[in-house]
Amino acid sequence: MRAAVIQFPGSNCDRDMAVAIRQITGADTRIMWHRETELPEKLDLIAIPGGFSYGDYLRSGAMAARSPIMQAVVATAHRGVPVLGVCNGFQILTEAGLLPGALMRNAGIRFVCRNVQLTVENSQSTFTNQYEAGQSIICPVAHHDGNYFADDETLNRLEGDGRIAFRYAEPVNGSARNIAGILNLSGNVLGMMPHPERMIEPLQGGSDGRRLFEGLIREIA
Repeated sequence: MRAAVIQFPGSNCDRDMAVAIRQITGADTRIMWHRETELPEKLDLIAIPGGFSYGDYLRSGAMAARSPIMQAVVATAHRGVPVLGVCNGFQILTEAGLLPGALMRNAGIRFVCRNVQLTVENSQSTFTNQYEAGQSIICPVAHHDGNYFADDETLNRLEGDGRIAFRYAEPVNGSARNIAGILNLSGNVLGMMPHPERMIEPLQGGSDGRRLFEGLIREIA
């Protein structure tokens, strides 16, 4: 199994993500600088980590979405390779057009940094197959622009297609319909604001995020 973690100026969760992928899946994991134009061959997973790429100038993720490496990421995603975007990674995926909607400033204009309770809405995807539908899990969030927005037509389509992967169990940041993570139509791209890579072992306060990476082994290995 081979994985790439994309690193931008201002990324701060790239090493956390790489460690989680290596530790749980055993994948040969390479951190890729955003100025590179090609990805390694025969990749099984691409991860876009959290942080504040380009200092969140313009809009969170807007500048990173136009980095040279993202053309390769988009092309690889279209070929069906799983792509996971967490926090700033979720923002980048929406800005790159791989996921619908946008991440806006949190309701109350406050940075939210705490563990939150999530409900697993879709347990059939590449990323969520080790959870049960309706299961409650705990995952940390740390964001200022995590308020998911989309028009009603898009939201209804996400609901109807079963593309809402995770939902906040209670209001956290103003996200429409308490959405915490969504999938693309093909199911191989997941964007989520909570950080599963920060909840993979008891020393971190819990291991509910671990099953996301274990699910990738089942689907990819």
